[in-house]
Amino acid sequence: QVQLVESGGGLVQAGGSLRLSCAASGPTFSRYTMGWFRQAPGKEREIVAAISWSNGGTLYRDSVKGRFTISRDNAKNTVVLQMNSLKPEDTAVYYCAAKLRGIINIPLYDYWGQGTQVTVSS
Repeated sequence: QVQLVESGGGLVQAGGSLRLSCAASGPTFSRYTMGWFRQAPGKEREIVAAISWSNGGTLYRDSVKGRFTISRDNAKNTVVLQMNSLKPEDTAVYYCAAKLRGIINIPLYDYWGQGTQVTVSS
């Protein structure tokens, strides 16, 4: 089992940047596919980006391509979501998620963090 703790959320103006980090517990972090999801008020949770455990391959939802970058450091048990050129529509609670040896294209995850608020003002 893995425990996830997000950090780095906050308030930023449109066009600004934020860096979200997710710290994972446990010795087998490298075997987990990691994802970032978000949920805005009144909307369903949606996947933002994911990074594979096997080859480091990445996946992004269309609306964040070219603006967000997901990366992982297996030595530090962390996954980072760098968010640039933020827009008001990026406002949401962002969640880190993990699944053991998971297939990146399937948005089903087993472990979740508590979430961190990102607010982008216009």
